[in-house]
Amino acid sequence: MDFCGKCSYNKNGKGPALDAGGRKQRSVKILILGAQERYEKYMPALPLIRQQELVFLNKAASEKEILAAGADAEILFADAIMRIPGSLIEKMPNLKLIQSEGVGFNGFDLETAKRRGIYVCNNRGCNSGAVAEQAIFLMLALLRGGMTGDRAVRQGRQMEVKEQAMVAGISELGDCSVGLYGFGDIARATAERLRGFGSEVFYYSLHRKSEEEEKQYHVTYLPKEELTARCDFVSLHCAVTDQTRELANAAFFASMKASACLINTARGDLVDNDALRAAILSGAIAGAGLDVLSPEPVSKDHPLLTMPAPYCDRMVLSPHVGGITEGSFRRAHLHMWRNAEKIVDGHRPDAIVNGL
Repeated sequence: MDFCGKCSYNKNGKGPALDAGGRKQRSVKILILGAQERYEKYMPALPLIRQQELVFLNKAASEKEILAAGADAEILFADAIMRIPGSLIEKMPNLKLIQSEGVGFNGFDLETAKRRGIYVCNNRGCNSGAVAEQAIFLMLALLRGGMTGDRAVRQGRQMEVKEQAMVAGISELGDCSVGLYGFGDIARATAERLRGFGSEVFYYSLHRKSEEEEKQYHVTYLPKEELTARCDFVSLHCAVTDQTRELANAAFFASMKASACLINTARGDLVDNDALRAAILSGAIAGAGLDVLSPEPVSKDHPLLTMPAPYCDRMVLSPHVGGITEGSFRRAHLHMWRNAEKIVDGHRPDAIVNGL
């Protein structure tokens, strides 16, 4: 288990940390549930950090271990896919901020935190460009047969597969219509990048955007039923709620074109695994590109990992790496520590997700 009691980071400079008014900042305990090496690698040069007591624990730590190490912490940094239950929050009397290391916060008990006046924050927008790149990578990998082509060349079957491709045809991304289901930061970044390919881009969201915003991102609004029926790629870009959990279900796939593919770089819980498996096996849709699966970590017997040949080749999977670029981590960690600084100084943090 990673553990560190009081950690001093003198590489950030000498002398006491001062607030905006030139006063010495107070010291608080910050409990960090995540790899110490990663936090040290991306730690920004903020004087505040030298003054704080940083306690690191592995994200697999039990509630008992967490409380033993940091029940008195005022700030909690946690991996985006962790569970931070109400039972833990209730036993941390000094807690003022729960900060996700990423964008997600599905496992955090927002209501308990809100009731106790504890801010829950994420790093909205820090990885939007990176995840947009991953979504487009999955589209291109499906269009170009990236996995099967690589395997064929390694097996000495290059010309065989090339001849097959010339007969079957390869579509360019610019000739495809892409439907963005949800239109937050990542969807906007995806739309911006798709413009360079020349794709026709549509979107659906609960609330239609302004005409100015649609023009800015070169997108056209469609109701969700029209979006799924019309587009060659349907890319999921929405949060997991009671309304969106398993939104990509049997009816959803039945509404898509048989030649269309699903892309998911958001959350695995948005997809009904058994329904997606059945849709690919039956030919209801052509395939899927997934950076996220549920549950995570993914087991070998997952229904989408046990597809028989040749159907398994109609899927491209990646290990939830869309948002973990170095640039994303640098932006996220700077924002996290800025939020910690605000709490230490008695100010309101940014990117609050629990309605406080």
